[in-house]
Amino acid sequence: MRLLEPDQGYALWAETYPPRAHNELMRVEESAMEALWKPLSVERALDLGTGTGRNLGLLADEGVATRLGLDRSLAMLTRAHASGASLIVGDAAALPLAAEAFDLVLASLMAGDVSDLSGFTREASRVLRKGGSIVYSDFHPSWAERKWQRTFESADGRKWQLPYHPHALSDHRAALDRAALEAVAIEEPLLDKRPVLVVFRAVKR
Repeated sequence: MRLLEPDQGYALWAETYPPRAHNELMRVEESAMEALWKPLSVERALDLGTGTGRNLGLLADEGVATRLGLDRSLAMLTRAHASGASLIVGDAAALPLAAEAFDLVLASLMAGDVSDLSGFTREASRVLRKGGSIVYSDFHPSWAERKWQRTFESADGRKWQLPYHPHALSDHRAALDRAALEAVAIEEPLLDKRPVLVVFRAVKR
């Protein structure tokens, strides 16, 4: 199974990547994320690593008025179902956005694509208003211990592997703290009785 660099991999995966939770892991992730952000009062939301726009549709269903999806992959954004949201190509560690512009920042399974968590959390904090929340998910640290891999199947039926950066829970906590974000919820959803994800909600101080 060939290992692809992220930009190359996402460009290839975009051909078949659906704008919905397409497997059990994704459904578990979506449920855990929604439990943390749906109770919040949100008018302006940013979805980092939006891909084909899965979270944008969920935000639209909840009546969030202003929705922006950002992703490094133009191929993914080209296939996005934006549900009336705006889309922009950009880097989560260097957001081309104004400070304190959002009530909520979402990021689904994007943290594994970044080696520097602090760059991601710092920028998320910058664009959040005071009291705003970031809700994001990552692959559980136990993935590295179990030697699990990120794989996908391209349109021609071939299987590929994508790299990811494993992060310890202490890495997440430290990155949030440095960004003046207070972790108020940390969930470790299970699949087949094993933790497969870690999901955070943190509030800007």
